[in-house]
Amino acid sequence: MRVVIAGGHGKIARKLSALLVARGDEAVGIIRNPDHADDLSGAQPVVLDLEAASVEDVADAVRGADAAVFAAGAGPGSGAARKDTVDRAAAVLFAEACELAGVRRHVQISAMGLERASQPDVVGEVFAAYLTAKAAAEEDLRSRDLDWTILRPGRLTDDEPIGKVHLAESVDYGTIPRADVAALLLELLDEPGTTRQTLEVISGDVAIPQAVAAVARV
Repeated sequence: MRVVIAGGHGKIARKLSALLVARGDEAVGIIRNPDHADDLSGAQPVVLDLEAASVEDVADAVRGADAAVFAAGAGPGSGAARKDTVDRAAAVLFAEACELAGVRRHVQISAMGLERASQPDVVGEVFAAYLTAKAAAEEDLRSRDLDWTILRPGRLTDDEPIGKVHLAESVDYGTIPRADVAALLLELLDEPGTTRQTLEVISGDVAIPQAVAAVARV
């Protein structure tokens, strides 16, 4: 399986790439900074700025893939403007490019608590902009003719993976190691029964393969 990952130098993306490569699959990481090309955990680098690229440029990068994963984000320290240009606009561009290139399987990493976007006085203006961007990216993806899955993790940590999660349409807020999110993404890519679902996940008591099997539709 050939999987193209937007935001290829991100922590989750690199962990996912390592898992794909370890089992003999082909990972391709789209990155903005060419200096990151040798730090993609075995993924093939494609240098492309999703804030400046055309849809044709991105389609060329994903064409021929079996699946695509949107794992890009403006990251901590960025302002509200880049939350929109990366977390929303780049996600929309990536999905449109997948449609154009005929890459149907599409997994998008989103976030829990999107309803808090209406409370900038509580969560802060920049975080509210981030949540607004994620919500808009989800809405766009749901409208597309793709085999999409939206994954909303809880608060991400760099803790060691435990391999067990609570995965459902809605879960209480909690934390989850990035390594477990990467392992879950791999399972979701393999399970067609999870298409056209929006799923939330935190650490839990169910092994990842069983958790995915439980939400898969026949």
